[in-house]
Amino acid sequence: MRDRFRTSDDESDERRTAALLGLIVILSLAIVGIVLARELGAKSRLEDCLMSGRTNCAPIELPVER
Repeated sequence: MRDRFRTSDDESDERRTAALLGLIVILSLAIVGIVLARELGAKSRLEDCLMSGRTNCAPIELPVER
């Protein structure tokens, strides 16, 4: 009888671990998706600026000389 309870406890621990790993995978995919969307948006804005014929779309900041 005790072995049966231990087995169900082990199964619930395994399920909890699997659910936690699934949550971590989903959160990491969501974070990667957000970062990718932001980067693609920035590249798209730069490309739109360049396609409109502007020359100062991505200004280069020079270090201040002393």
